[in-house]
Amino acid sequence: MEEDTPLREVRLEFPNRPVIRYSWGDSLPFELAQSINPEGYFSHYTAVHLHGLTQQVPKVIYFNIEQSVRPGGGTLTQEGIKRALQGRCRTSSNVATYQDRTICQLNGGNTDHLGVEAQVAPEGASQIRVTSIERTLIDAAVRPIYTGGVHQVLGAFVAAKERVSVNKLAAMLTKLGYTYPYHQAIGFYMQRADYRESQLALLRKFPIKFDFYLDYALKDTERDSTWRMIIPKGF
Repeated sequence: MEEDTPLREVRLEFPNRPVIRYSWGDSLPFELAQSINPEGYFSHYTAVHLHGLTQQVPKVIYFNIEQSVRPGGGTLTQEGIKRALQGRCRTSSNVATYQDRTICQLNGGNTDHLGVEAQVAPEGASQIRVTSIERTLIDAAVRPIYTGGVHQVLGAFVAAKERVSVNKLAAMLTKLGYTYPYHQAIGFYMQRADYRESQLALLRKFPIKFDFYLDYALKDTERDSTWRMIIPKGF
């Protein structure tokens, strides 16, 4: 069939478990990635790109497959936050190359696919699953390393300013129930992106009890007193 028809075998050499797919003609990267798991979805920098919140065309495609439900986190302390966030962020090594793209599989926490939407794949005809703008901004603030870094995250907040529903975003944060106070990071990004005071007020309803860090392993830092955020110096 491969010799006599347009049938093509695609082998994705993920280190955990290689994946083989067959397509009629060349595969489109997003449709190929979605075929890995119908319940998976595109997130982080890939979702930022798909929503038009960056002018960059990321070479890494982030595809999130949620884990089963696990017990919640423990009690927060300032020393515990400092110890965890001053270290390096763990990242997924479950990657495979296809054409000029890298497909990175993420095993995200179970959110019951909160804020995941369907849209038509770029240059394709089939539907793919993508985090909404609100969920995308949350994910970007939680893991800047998967979104091109803190400057790209801020750029996404700026680009989304007239499109995002902060009411939906705040409701999602409540449902997600993070142990870490990521709402402080999101409030900081929103304020730097010049969101309206009425929108910032929705984030101020969440408690601010600890100093928190904008990203992992920050070296030269300063402190934003409004949101109690440790940020890169001059950011």
